[in-house]
Amino acid sequence: MTSDLSHASTLREVRTDGGVLRYHEAGAGPPLLLLHGSGPGVTGWRNFRGNLAVFAERFRCLILEFPGFGVTDDFGGHPMVTALEAVTRFVDALGLDQADIIGNSMGGGVALNYAIARPDKVGKIVTIGGIGKNLFSPGPGEGIKLLQEFTENPTRARLIEWLHSMVYNPALVTEELIEERWTQATEPGTLASARRMYSKAAFTAMVRAMEAADTPPPWAMLHKVQAPTLVTWGRDDRVSPLDMALIPMRTIPRAELHVFPNCGHWAMIEQKDAFESAVLAFLTRKN
Repeated sequence: MTSDLSHASTLREVRTDGGVLRYHEAGAGPPLLLLHGSGPGVTGWRNFRGNLAVFAERFRCLILEFPGFGVTDDFGGHPMVTALEAVTRFVDALGLDQADIIGNSMGGGVALNYAIARPDKVGKIVTIGGIGKNLFSPGPGEGIKLLQEFTENPTRARLIEWLHSMVYNPALVTEELIEERWTQATEPGTLASARRMYSKAAFTAMVRAMEAADTPPPWAMLHKVQAPTLVTWGRDDRVSPLDMALIPMRTIPRAELHVFPNCGHWAMIEQKDAFESAVLAFLTRKN
């Protein structure tokens, strides 16, 4: 694209009854909603800024910033719950009849839950790691444990260690990346939100709440997803190991799996060209 796709030029906001949702918009065509993952200093822009120009050639791209991550208003509560609520509010506020969705890690889980709750609103889904269940590897994965340690006691060294667990190629962990993540992650409101999700106490409380409510785990509900789904994964993911992909690949009725070699948790960044090629083929294919 020849138009300016800078952070400032694409940033928008919409008011909802829960608070202000901020998002980035670029391109024209069918709506494509991009949902970011979790972790220290994450934003939707940082997850998908490198892919925006390519996808905006064919789609009206909408990168939603979830509540509690330092860009959109914090809605309170558990960030995973408010993220799902935010998608519902956002789609309704923009008057979208239907959208395809790309979700990274937590964003993929949110996309699948949204597709189960509102199947008429979802066309196709692309997930990037982070869904499913550990079958052959210990759970939680190495990267999740490092994330918990950083959340409990945020230090620059712990942030760097976590960032290295996210990638296959350590050269991707640049000083610029470290600095922007550190600045955002240690902002008091953002850190408080992270602790509602990733502190050891929060993990324990979540497990106990699910047991008390006799609620099925998320992976046990994947058979309800009606949308065609492309499950993408980095072969060398140390946050969500590849064996986690087996249950969603097998139980989502219209799922297919694409695995990228020499790739960690950020497939859309670390295998950018291959990821974009696979996703565009899937989204534009008639089926």
